[in-house]
Amino acid sequence: MCARRVNGSFRRRWVIAFTALLLLVLGVAGYGYAEATRAPVVRRATFTLPDLPPGTAPIRILLMADMHAQGPDMPTARLERIVGQANALHPDIIVLAGDFIGNNVVATRRYDEAAAIAPLAGLRAKEGVFAVLGNNDRPDGAAAMAALRAAGINVLEKRAVQLGPIVLGGLRTRFGSTVRRILARSGARIVISHSPDGFASLPPGIDLMLAGHTHCGQIVLPLVGPLATGSEFGSRYLCGVTVENGRALVVTGGLGTSQVPFRIGAPPDMWLIELRPRPPQALPTLVRRG
Repeated sequence: MCARRVNGSFRRRWVIAFTALLLLVLGVAGYGYAEATRAPVVRRATFTLPDLPPGTAPIRILLMADMHAQGPDMPTARLERIVGQANALHPDIIVLAGDFIGNNVVATRRYDEAAAIAPLAGLRAKEGVFAVLGNNDRPDGAAAMAALRAAGINVLEKRAVQLGPIVLGGLRTRFGSTVRRILARSGARIVISHSPDGFASLPPGIDLMLAGHTHCGQIVLPLVGPLATGSEFGSRYLCGVTVENGRALVVTGGLGTSQVPFRIGAPPDMWLIELRPRPPQALPTLVRRG
């Protein structure tokens, strides 16, 4: 009789512990999914650049990346809402730093390149929308580039364009032909790259680099930090603004998710970057963030 009472008590405690653990896991998963599907945070930075001519009006660039269109967290309907949010900021230039295609291990819906990119046709910017591919777009890069062009988006794979006082180029490799094309032009030189890792070895003459890929860690736990960074430099270029050697890097946390549809401690975001000419007396690369 006594043994039965002990065994019954043990089973009840085990059931209570298992139930508590299950509720904790479900609670964390629910929070992570809610964080992953919230409206993106709009982060802001202002840079004064030496290569902008004096008197140049402020230029507003919106940086977006890592859409990862897929179900359940980034259906095309959500991406359309984000496009509306982006247009409401009235940027002069929109930059898309790649990874339009989803890669979650378990997805309720997958989109091909055309369907994943089609909602981005609604983006509006005075000087245009420009994009590079991400690592998840490259398995069928030709299809991704065709879908971007069909959406009215300028693909800057190994290309550079002059937009008034701005030179904008898409970087695929660390150096290569893109950087040579950018440096051959005059103006404030800006590089778009999916990954931020090339920033460490950019040659002189580049004022600003815009990137994504890291998701700002996507799942960042207290005391532990990010579970993964996607960068060979660890957390050095994980997120936000970095200024080194007189030039600046902005890394967006991106909009979608990778591998699992959760975010903890790293909400989706986009960056609205304002560029101004540097007064002669100013210190190098003055940065304001918000």
